[in-house]
Amino acid sequence: MNETETSRPPTAPQMLTIRQVAKTGLLSEHALRLLAKQNKLPAIQIGTKLLVNYSKLCEQLQNL
Repeated sequence: MNETETSRPPTAPQMLTIRQVAKTGLLSEHALRLLAKQNKLPAIQIGTKLLVNYSKLCEQLQNL
């Protein structure tokens, strides 16, 4: 590893609710819920809330 890799602390992923992601205009709330139901959304469920890893979702959409 070089110095820049060791001096930078790891960053936490930006986790957003489905509604918050929909407000960005990336996808509609309905489309996000369909993807979640098909297990195609980079997300975790905490209680009743589904939190989407926004940066991974953006990467997925760019690679389509």
